Amino acid sequence: MAEFKIVHDRPTCIGCGACVAAAPKSWEMNSDGKADIINGNQVGENQELEIDELGENKEAAEICPVNCIHIFQKDKKLI
Repeated sequence: MAEFKIVHDRPTCIGCGACVAAAPKSWEMNSDGKADIINGNQVGENQELEIDELGENKEAAEICPVNCIHIFQKDKKLI
């Protein structure tokens, strides 16, 4: 099991691109104008990805203007 889980509340995403600017190896813009987690899994309307190191994803979550990127560490919400 990975150390961290990123959960992207995609319906809330406004497509500002801040996550892509902060973490271009983890995030990309979709043709519908919203962001996607690269290699993320669709879980309902959300996307999830388990990772071992946060890297730039912490900054991506912190600068999201609508707070639609959530980071968990072993089921404890960090952001």
